[in-house]
Amino acid sequence: MTTAPLRVAVVGLGYWGPNLVRNLRELPEAEVALVCDRRPEALAALARRYPGVPTTTRLERVLADDSVAAVAIATPVSTHYSLAAAALAAGKHVFVEKPLAASSAGAADLVEQADRRELILMPGHTFLYSPPVNAIKTLIDAGELGEIYFISTSRVNLGLHQSDVSVAWDLGPHDFSILRYWLAETPEYVSALSRCCVFPQMPDVAFVDLEFPSGTIAHSELSWLAPSKLRRTTIVGSQKMIVYDDTSNEPVRIFDSGVMLSNPSTFGEYQLSYRTGDIVSPRVEVAEPLLLELRDFCAAIRSGRAPRSSAELGLEVVRMIEAVDASLERNGARVKVAEALTPVAA
Repeated sequence: MTTAPLRVAVVGLGYWGPNLVRNLRELPEAEVALVCDRRPEALAALARRYPGVPTTTRLERVLADDSVAAVAIATPVSTHYSLAAAALAAGKHVFVEKPLAASSAGAADLVEQADRRELILMPGHTFLYSPPVNAIKTLIDAGELGEIYFISTSRVNLGLHQSDVSVAWDLGPHDFSILRYWLAETPEYVSALSRCCVFPQMPDVAFVDLEFPSGTIAHSELSWLAPSKLRRTTIVGSQKMIVYDDTSNEPVRIFDSGVMLSNPSTFGEYQLSYRTGDIVSPRVEVAEPLLLELRDFCAAIRSGRAPRSSAELGLEVVRMIEAVDASLERNGARVKVAEALTPVAA
């Protein structure tokens, strides 16, 4: 017996919304039931590309349609909480682009609402579905790298500047969600420095340090003001090291390199042994992460299990970004993540 496709409504046709529509149309388990945007011209452009897809400028029509099982939200961050809350109240499963909400209070409230109504709430942390990211996750979980000493990430480009959120809220969710996924823990402390180079009071470059309970430390460079696009992460372990470059044809390179410290047999000096071994570039599956992400969303709805990009993970990422903001307000002070919470839902 075949199962009817899940009817999904897409809300928001800015930069990311059309990508949601395109990928949902490629999934046999999903159907684009309705597309909503306040701008008639955006809906007209979509209709020219996908004739026959129903459109509306009224969110009320989406929420009142009992045939719509889920809503995918791709709107400005400031609207995530109100739109997701309205969809959950209408009994819809919700996929919402990162970050989950503009405050930890709002994100926590959405998580509670979804749990109470037994609905799937999924933040769009697309990199958790990237084949290179998952290849690295497999290596870390298998202990191939040994103890993870530190991770350094650079996510920079010339643009795109946002006028409503800082670079930490725009780019930070990518690296913070990846770190949380790889290490299976949330940082205990965060410290950050930033500068507003273009827009007053809107940081467009940030340097973030994160300290994890296991002892792993991480440094994240985020910028809209760089001469070229860079998406590079270095992971240094006690046994091996990895360079992950999202812009390379060989996105994952494993270095069998390290340093050994030998105890002296007498009262002499400690002996250091440097190891420089092979460099391996494993074959990595080629697949569009967004397609895999939306497939997981549909599977989670059908099975009732949490998706890989869970609501709880999304809440933790928002708390990490708030800790960055708290550190910036204190001139780069070291901030405890659990104590840097915004009390007002947004």
